[in-house]
Amino acid sequence: MDYQISNRAKSLIQSEIRNMSNECDKRQGINLSQGICDLPLPPVLAQAAKAAIDSGQNHYTRHDGIDPLRKAVAGKLLHYNKFHADAQKEIVITSGATGAFYCACLALLSPGDEVILFEPFYGYHAYTLTTLELKPVFVTLAPPTFSIDFSEIEKSISPRTKAIMICTPSNPCGKVFSPCELEQLADLCQIYDLLVFTDEIYEYIVYDGAEHISPAAIDAMKDRVVTISGYSKTFSITGWRIGYCACAEPLAKAIGYASDAIYACPPAPLQHAVAVAIDTLPDSFYISLQKCFEKRRNMVCDALTVASLTPFIPQGAYYMLVDIRSVPGSTSKEKAMYILDKTGVAVVPGSAFYSGGGESLARLCFAKEDSILEEACERLATLRR
Repeated sequence: MDYQISNRAKSLIQSEIRNMSNECDKRQGINLSQGICDLPLPPVLAQAAKAAIDSGQNHYTRHDGIDPLRKAVAGKLLHYNKFHADAQKEIVITSGATGAFYCACLALLSPGDEVILFEPFYGYHAYTLTTLELKPVFVTLAPPTFSIDFSEIEKSISPRTKAIMICTPSNPCGKVFSPCELEQLADLCQIYDLLVFTDEIYEYIVYDGAEHISPAAIDAMKDRVVTISGYSKTFSITGWRIGYCACAEPLAKAIGYASDAIYACPPAPLQHAVAVAIDTLPDSFYISLQKCFEKRRNMVCDALTVASLTPFIPQGAYYMLVDIRSVPGSTSKEKAMYILDKTGVAVVPGSAFYSGGGESLARLCFAKEDSILEEACERLATLRR
């Protein structure tokens, strides 16, 4: 039989993150490639999920999510992110932050539209755009500071440009966009009438006094921002797929309809559990989360320094990019495989985060239990020549 594959599907490949995870599994190594975050979830979540199941919350919900969760998210946005969103009209609960971005692009953009994407980029952002026949236009943030060249952004804007994607704190480089940078981006978006998609999934994980600023909290940006986040990383529930987006009512309505058409609704009992957790967990939980990840970040940076590798110390999130040019190999994939074969630790080749380049870089994830991360650090330290 002559099997037919769509043109959209032909552009899809398995991500290098998944590839390295598979290679790690073959060697029974330590996986620092995929952002699985296999830390224990807060007990209140498991208890609330079980209670929801036992009480019969096992059926379709409203397409935009249950009322208690939308209200909880609205309260959290006001308290932490410093902007107001109407729980009834401007918040859509989605199948993870990935689902939120997919539905937002499907609902608000048309094939052929261009979206500015900063690189190093998160692969799923680029895959989503290309799958929907949108064109990512890449603007490079250069290490070690990953600062923005606003003149390059302006050069990249064409009549087809409809939006900018901002990931803050950033996966993979850990950049936290500053208030000054966001103000300048707001000016550009007003001049060129651009939408702004923001991925803020790591919003609670910031270091060294850095402050997470939501673009929607900037008055000049609010009406044109689609804020995307979720609880996969904050609560260590990456498999639950509970995310959300918040935006102006006309945008939220369209995104909600797209989410309904594709996913129907996120898992009902898990929505209830996340609502309980948001309303129950104190600010001290999030402060402790940040401190634990900062400790892990510092542990990994020390190990890489011992191995004569240069980490680009992240301001946020739980990934870091590392300069691996001293590792044998002509490409970042060959270098990553060398590290895996020599140490049993899997990292992601830097080329996975660039449209062309990144061959001297690798990304690693430090969202692991301390004992596993300590073992990984000991192994990485053996790379020292």
